[in-house]
Amino acid sequence: MNPMVKTDPSGTFGASASQTVSTVRPRSAVSAGVGFVGLGGLLGYLLLARYAPEIAACLGIDWGARGPMSGPNSAIASVLACGIPMVLWSVFVDKVHRNPSTGIDWAQRRPWRETVDISLTKLAGLWATWGLIALIYATMRYYWTGNYAFSMDLLERVAPWLLLVSVPYMLWLDRRMIEPRDGCYQFGRWLIASPKKGGRQPVDGRAIGHHLRAWAVKGFFTAFMLSIVPGNFSALVTVPMRDVLANPYMTGIWTLNFLYLIDVHIATVGYILTLKPLDAHIRTANPYGMAWVAALVCYPPFILMSGGPLDYQVNGADWGHWLAGQERLLIVWAVMLALLTAIYSWATMAFGIRFSNLTHRGIITHGPYRFTRHPAYVSKNLSWWVAAMPFLVTAGGWVEGARNVVLLAMVSGVYYWRAKTEEKHLLADPAYVAYWNWAQANAFVPRLCARLTGRQRPLIRLEPDERVGPVA
Repeated sequence: MNPMVKTDPSGTFGASASQTVSTVRPRSAVSAGVGFVGLGGLLGYLLLARYAPEIAACLGIDWGARGPMSGPNSAIASVLACGIPMVLWSVFVDKVHRNPSTGIDWAQRRPWRETVDISLTKLAGLWATWGLIALIYATMRYYWTGNYAFSMDLLERVAPWLLLVSVPYMLWLDRRMIEPRDGCYQFGRWLIASPKKGGRQPVDGRAIGHHLRAWAVKGFFTAFMLSIVPGNFSALVTVPMRDVLANPYMTGIWTLNFLYLIDVHIATVGYILTLKPLDAHIRTANPYGMAWVAALVCYPPFILMSGGPLDYQVNGADWGHWLAGQERLLIVWAVMLALLTAIYSWATMAFGIRFSNLTHRGIITHGPYRFTRHPAYVSKNLSWWVAAMPFLVTAGGWVEGARNVVLLAMVSGVYYWRAKTEEKHLLADPAYVAYWNWAQANAFVPRLCARLTGRQRPLIRLEPDERVGPVA
């Protein structure tokens, strides 16, 4: 399943040789405001949680011996504080629910009797999908240890409410859907349809495959994101400011943790809000096996890096160790790492409520995506090289240092592989082809690479390939 893309060495795009790539950046599927209001909501809640005792005292509330609101439930509340402003901005400012790509016609309200069978079939498919995910969670012991135990406890608590809410939601939405018979419907139909002679009634296998891949992404990454939210949140809320400001290294570490907190919160919101009325649904999930391999080896329990065969930090130490006592260099390193991590978090913010691995939920062209097609991967990998300094080791001599350098280079290679497998998926959409070509001709990083190498990469023309699936 490979999108039919062809290079055009002439540097033109389309059928005519005289048609050149526009210098106007293609419109982004998400506005910049979505991420920034989410950031504002998160900052507001962080201040509330950190200074809760002082705020309570000012309001005359008896707070007792309780300190800052640093528990896991407060951490989940911070996700809500981040997500709710993004939803409100998306609906009332960007009016995303009016986008044709939602597949919804708000002026249409079919009679209940016309859609109730469809809705019940979809509910059967949806609940069966949730049941499969729950079975995997229950079977894998990994999900009931460490940080994942909190994820499982939270999902157990919300599961009955999700089952309850899904009924009126499905009945309400299907009356307004232009075509409600999607992959969820096809899966439900396959499950409950009476077998005919020679087998069940025919269903759309490609739609079912898309449905299951999309929920596999949600099931895997939602549990992971929920598991890492509380730890970083608690550390940021409880650490005394005198410790944060004690030296450049501590200030830098706190800043990096804060920037990663932004990334984690907005990404968590993105995995949760895959809803068609918000135009944040998964249009297509990556159909290529190697894309899944490239992504999953970067996350537990499959991770190759920390503690795995590509662990580049064995007998190593971070920048704070090697630059200890060199205050000016510590400041320089802290600023470099903060800038790189800020770009990484900015790249996540640019997605608003649509962040997700291994999926297509709309093409993002604003923010750091104006400068390179993969700002998150570029900035993240550069930050690892700057922070780890893998060529320096505490034991093992130059051999161990060389080994760590090679291993970190291999890690960067994995992320290059991820970028290529993601592009292979997204290039099935003409909107991404237009962005790819615009970036190749106009974005800073591709132009810099072309100047350094002396080679201008050819542009791409799209040939339709029905095997990849429909793209809204």
